[in-house]
Amino acid sequence: MNPMETRKDRYDNPLLERYASAEMARVFSPDFKFSTWRRLWLALAEAEKEEGLPITEGQLSQMREHLDDIDYAFAEAKEREVRHDVMAHVHTFAKAAPSAAPILHLGATSADIGDNTDLIQMREGLKILREKVLGVLWHLRAFARKHRDLPTLGFTHFQSAQPVTVGKRACLWMQELVLDLEDLDHLIERLPFRGIKGTTGTQASFLTLFDGDHAKVDRLDASVTRKAGFARKLSVTGQTYTRKLDYRVLSMLSGLAQSASKFAVDIRLLAHRKEVEEPFEKSQIGSSAMAYKRNPMRCERMTSLARFVIPLADSTAQTAANQWLERTLDDSANKRLSVAQAFLAVDAILEIWQNVGAGLVVYEKMIRRHLDEEMPFMMTEEILMEGVKRGGNRQDLHEVIRELSQKAAQAVKAEGKDNPLLDLIAESPAFPLDRAALAALMDPSRYTGRSAAITDAFLAEVDPLLAGFAPKSVALKV
Repeated sequence: MNPMETRKDRYDNPLLERYASAEMARVFSPDFKFSTWRRLWLALAEAEKEEGLPITEGQLSQMREHLDDIDYAFAEAKEREVRHDVMAHVHTFAKAAPSAAPILHLGATSADIGDNTDLIQMREGLKILREKVLGVLWHLRAFARKHRDLPTLGFTHFQSAQPVTVGKRACLWMQELVLDLEDLDHLIERLPFRGIKGTTGTQASFLTLFDGDHAKVDRLDASVTRKAGFARKLSVTGQTYTRKLDYRVLSMLSGLAQSASKFAVDIRLLAHRKEVEEPFEKSQIGSSAMAYKRNPMRCERMTSLARFVIPLADSTAQTAANQWLERTLDDSANKRLSVAQAFLAVDAILEIWQNVGAGLVVYEKMIRRHLDEEMPFMMTEEILMEGVKRGGNRQDLHEVIRELSQKAAQAVKAEGKDNPLLDLIAESPAFPLDRAALAALMDPSRYTGRSAAITDAFLAEVDPLLAGFAPKSVALKV
């Protein structure tokens, strides 16, 4: 069977088959993982040679020639025999580079290889996500700028509230992502390497290799860290790096999922109101029965994937809280699932978000219709102030407008009528305002405050983050 074909007689992870990108799947693939193991073994051997151990250039050269040609069949058979994945791959690498067999994994423990690879994978995954966060911001910036001054009803408690603009609402979505980007950049910059620490983090084996020379052990640790491309390393570890690093990374991924879910739910609500929709393709089917439907399936998928990611941070928190003394192995199976799948799911979320952000559809006439239906209520404070200017008593007018507002609300909700509040006010002898004077107050832009200016100011803060950035087009798998 072609290994690239999807088998139909077993479960396949939907994150790989349906959602995540090929580039993120590659980071958590066997090829990336095990070739990184070999690169770390090479870096360790190079550093040990630099510190005077009898390792030849021929041994290193043979290792370099076989960093990627992994005999998986041999490795899998060896693991079944020895019940140890790292040692199985030590034997597999030694088979490919036999002259280096005596010095492979010299002085190291499994975590010197496996844990450092985990950190490399997470850092590479974070870099991929960063580009996609910028892609989402790029599309939302264009959307916010285009609609910076388009009035729309604001909502508190999902009840009509003071108008905002479509652009300012988009800035709320963007602000969440800007905060996430700050956390993401901090992690990319500050995520440490475990380093070369030995069996329980004491570096005892390396101290023996270098005849008690502490300086050489320190230089070895720093050299491998540098060769792996890290600026920082942990000064102290048990057998493993602290699992709080996994929790820190997944907390950030959970934050991204939270931001995405907030956006997706908002678009789903607005789609219900027929004001803003995600893109809908020409041949797309919304329902197998109801042919007219335009279901917000992309945003629903974002919400669904986010719901999967958000609690994964708790899984890594529980792992960090239950690492006994120098380590236990109850982290291993959990890490294989939670870390990789969190990255794959957030990658998928950001792919969808870019696609939706690039194609958002705004229905301005529906937005205006809903504004017109609610504007009489939104205008009451302005009407009150105008009545006072024309000689009315503020307290008396407030009571009149309160009573008329309740009457109008009853007519709308109980009788299904158009909002009659302006007519009721115009007919009231208590108010010195006729229908023409009230109509002059109907412009929604009078009630959006500084929404457009706030949008402009916020986008000016975002612009430097996107300087020189150009998004890639995103074609969803399904």
